Amino acid sequence: MTDYLAAAMAMLGPAQNRYADPAAWHRLHAELGIRLPADYQALVDAYAPIQLNGHLYLCHPAIERWNLGQDIRDTVRAWSGVPWDDLDPDEDPRLLFGLTELSFGTSNGLWPIAGTDRGETLFLIAAHGMASWLLVEDGEGGWARYDMSFAEWLYRYLIGEDMAGPNTSAFYPGPVQLWGLPMTADERPEPWSGPDRGM
Repeated sequence: MTDYLAAAMAMLGPAQNRYADPAAWHRLHAELGIRLPADYQALVDAYAPIQLNGHLYLCHPAIERWNLGQDIRDTVRAWSGVPWDDLDPDEDPRLLFGLTELSFGTSNGLWPIAGTDRGETLFLIAAHGMASWLLVEDGEGGWARYDMSFAEWLYRYLIGEDMAGPNTSAFYPGPVQLWGLPMTADERPEPWSGPDRGM
């Protein structure tokens, strides 16, 4: 069985752990009322704040700029304002995935944990405080469900699989490109590459 956390980190290269802070995660979990998955925390601590392959953004809970908690709150607020009663059946995630309700930032709701510059939003589905699966909205009203860990989703995303629904791959051959996000308005993104991965 594949260790997807190790496989994803092997593609991304050595962990930076610039802002790793267990206390920041404890505060965030207390604020949210759920625990984010350990593999997600490990990847965020290792690399965030980061943009991967020019599209996928990961924020971190221990910093002011690119703050994960603020990003989650802002995204929950935006998605909570969407009118869901007039959707076509083929665009309604409640009907597509058997959800009894569609809520954001609630104990049994959707929690936004990552996004792309293409408009895609990755949500954890929380059930009784435990994240159990992922939903991705493709930026145009399409939804896809992935019964896997975040680490597996990220690994598959980086190798070019469709991870936000059909025809959504964002594959780039060669090493994964990483951009450390600027911490002040005067800084510029700091680019570097992961190790050669034979792709």
